[in-house]
Amino acid sequence: MKAKKVIIILLVLIFSVASFAACGGQSTKTTDESLKYIQDRGKLIMGLDDSFPPMGFRDENNEIVGFDVDVAKAVAEKLGVELVLQPIDWNAKEQELATKNIDCIWNGMSVNEERKKNMTLSAAYMDNNMALVVRADEGIATLADMKGKSLALQAGSSAMDALDGKADFKAELKEVVELKDNVQALMNLETKAVDAVLMDDVVARYYIETNKKPFVIVDETLATEEYAIGFRKGDESLKTAVEDALKELAKEGKLAEIATKWFGSDITKIK
Repeated sequence: MKAKKVIIILLVLIFSVASFAACGGQSTKTTDESLKYIQDRGKLIMGLDDSFPPMGFRDENNEIVGFDVDVAKAVAEKLGVELVLQPIDWNAKEQELATKNIDCIWNGMSVNEERKKNMTLSAAYMDNNMALVVRADEGIATLADMKGKSLALQAGSSAMDALDGKADFKAELKEVVELKDNVQALMNLETKAVDAVLMDDVVARYYIETNKKPFVIVDETLATEEYAIGFRKGDESLKTAVEDALKELAKEGKLAEIATKWFGSDITKIK
């Protein structure tokens, strides 16, 4: 009889501990429903700067096109949802995410420590250099040649991070002009309002080639970067689903096809 009582007591204790652990687990567990959220709605809202060729920009018909746009459309198809393109103020991109006006930022966005802290970032899909664009007839061939000259860049972009990382170079400049976007900065370069533009090498090369502008890119770069997709902090399931879709597109050759269309070769790094 005693033995039976002991066994019953032990079973009760074991059950109680298990129940407590289960309840404790449920109270601390956080459920990430970011993928379900977009699937239930049937839409993936992509935030972008619509003046950032060739990643995302408006063509002659005022349609938003670009490398990132084409890839995002292919990913949305894999996820079974519609892609919605939402132009945003690049300076307010984190706020746009936090308030759920957009689901991701996908527009040649460079990885930096601040963005790692404020967003959930995908694996990098492309490399990029932060470079100086100058007029071909100005004789600016090195960073040292910029002493006493004016430099333009896009406000809120990683170009500022690259510039801040070169304190000695920045100190030698006459002025730093922050503008709304790179296209506006390049227009200022053409009218000689500034002497150089600090911007993404990928974007600069496309712009110069497409528009046949008399600009050159200085060989000496300020920083090497990676492009990634930004999601709301903690939206791990959506991030993973997008990464998996990108890997499928890479294996199928679709990613290389899109890259070749925009860059002439596959410069992506998704495996």
